[in-house]
Amino acid sequence: MAEERGLAMVTCTAPVNIAVIKYWGKRDNDLILPINSSLSVTLHQDQLKTTTTAAASRDFAEDRLWLNGEEADVGHPRLQACLREVKPKGGCRRIGVTATHLPRQHRAEVVVPERLALMMRHIRERDFEGFGQLAMRDSNQFHATCLDTFPPIFYLNDLSRHIIALAHRFNAHHGRTKVAYTFDAGPNAVIFTLADTVAEFVEVVRRSFPPAANGDQFVRGLPVGSASLPEELLAAVVTEPVPGAVRYILHTKPGPGPQLVDDPSQHLLGADGLPRRRA
Repeated sequence: MAEERGLAMVTCTAPVNIAVIKYWGKRDNDLILPINSSLSVTLHQDQLKTTTTAAASRDFAEDRLWLNGEEADVGHPRLQACLREVKPKGGCRRIGVTATHLPRQHRAEVVVPERLALMMRHIRERDFEGFGQLAMRDSNQFHATCLDTFPPIFYLNDLSRHIIALAHRFNAHHGRTKVAYTFDAGPNAVIFTLADTVAEFVEVVRRSFPPAANGDQFVRGLPVGSASLPEELLAAVVTEPVPGAVRYILHTKPGPGPQLVDDPSQHLLGADGLPRRRA
């Protein structure tokens, strides 16, 4: 933490979280509080992370925010909700309507706790098939509910549905769940699998969605070995290739949570509280 001229500064890194038991809405939009608990996998920061520097000083005349090098609107309601939490008396508020006010909470009060308990059991018992099937079912139900709203919410696209079908064909060919998908609020697929299946499934994806231009950069992150695919697997799983549909694969693994950065040279802000110029 930096301390100079009355300036306090801290830098942290944070990972990407992928929910396998999702929350479906908020009980408070201002505070961004979910209506039910969720369970997520934290991806390793060696492959993907965000870096945030926060600075505080009595000399600062106003709050300012930079996102990816560009100054952003500090008045956004979500950001203001966070700032109020860390400012004096910011936490002294009362929610007028609580979660108990909302009717028909069978899913939040009954279904989700049961799923969370079951998913935790699968994880403790290292039961990948149970984990994978429950993750896929929860994802499917989430997106089915989005489609059933009025007007409907379309998060998945044609490529998403191709990947879902590919995963099911792959599992059917092997006679068990070897890969599992989940989709958050967007079309990008997250695939879970064990180490002994990575190379084979990556090759299946490569054959199903041949890279159009970036063949040498199609697989990024952790190294992936080569795999030869039997003809019977190709015939059963790789049905109609769609060239160029997948831009790239990022191979990673579970990792730690947020990390405090001790090296002052990694601060994104200078002693004046403004973004540092990067070479």
